[in-house]
Amino acid sequence: MDSIIFTAEAKQALSRVLTQLSFSKLAVLTDQNTQSLCLPIVSSFLPKDTIFISVRSGEVQKNLETCTEIWSQMTDAALDRKALMLNLGGGVITDMGGFCASLYKRGIRFLNMPTTLLSQVDASVGGKLGVDFNGLKNHLGVFNEPETVIIAPEFLKTLPLAELRSGYAEILKHGLIRDKSYFNKLKTTNWEFQDWESLIIHSVGIKKAVVEADPKEAGLRKILNFGHTIGHAFESYFLDTKNHLLHGEAIALGMICEGFLSFEKNAFSFDELDQLTKIMIQIYGKVEFSVNELNPILDLCLQDKKNEGSSLLFSLLNSIGDCAYNIPVNRDEIREAIIYYHNL
Repeated sequence: MDSIIFTAEAKQALSRVLTQLSFSKLAVLTDQNTQSLCLPIVSSFLPKDTIFISVRSGEVQKNLETCTEIWSQMTDAALDRKALMLNLGGGVITDMGGFCASLYKRGIRFLNMPTTLLSQVDASVGGKLGVDFNGLKNHLGVFNEPETVIIAPEFLKTLPLAELRSGYAEILKHGLIRDKSYFNKLKTTNWEFQDWESLIIHSVGIKKAVVEADPKEAGLRKILNFGHTIGHAFESYFLDTKNHLLHGEAIALGMICEGFLSFEKNAFSFDELDQLTKIMIQIYGKVEFSVNELNPILDLCLQDKKNEGSSLLFSLLNSIGDCAYNIPVNRDEIREAIIYYHNL
């Protein structure tokens, strides 16, 4: 994996990185939120001929139509193959911006400057890039590493509490799959009062070690998907509705359901399932849905990228801090897990 820079001064770190790289022109991709809240923090250190591209905010914009807008603006600006793209935003921007950079003229280099907790601990690290397609989460994508990831906790001050909480779900997941003592610390702390910098560094360290051991998700990296098969199905199902879920809210739901599957199929104890369930409900509350909505949600699980052929393959916990992968699960078992959550 290429360099990850943790910094208290975003603009100085970005300035140093830009002076170390040779490029013909810089393009900066933002959404409406990061254009107004985050770009001013670093704009004085950008080259005078920088091209600014801004798109509408939200997961619902993470699609090929928005990519076409981005590619059109890159083309209109006559960016060549030696251009550099800076993705300044949350997971939608780092995923989609890296995807657009990777395909433009067969690929230009890009930097990620994640501005949300979710993107700092997860989305901007690891080289997974992509967009949603036909209502399916990250259905189109590539693996490609940024030149550098610049992580500055000062951007967290721009976030509403709900976005901070959404990112915290991935931090909890890191403890559940890889570090029991980390999870125990997280579940006994008031989640909104944290030393965010130390948590970001610890979580990125967990993800970085897993990704470096398995860059293309042939095996071990699959443990990072815990909670995501069912979580992504709910996120996709509610995406363009008044009950829209933030990513972390959907993954918290998914981790409860997949925790239940871990109890049913692995050595995961009922006491551990109870711990997992209580902390997720305490922080994220409960998503309400009707049993009549189960079938379309189950159909979305069947489209998950981690499936192989007709087999639904899950990453499930053996215990807190120990996760297995490629565990086959059938539709009826998924239904039972979702009903467990529904009946809480």
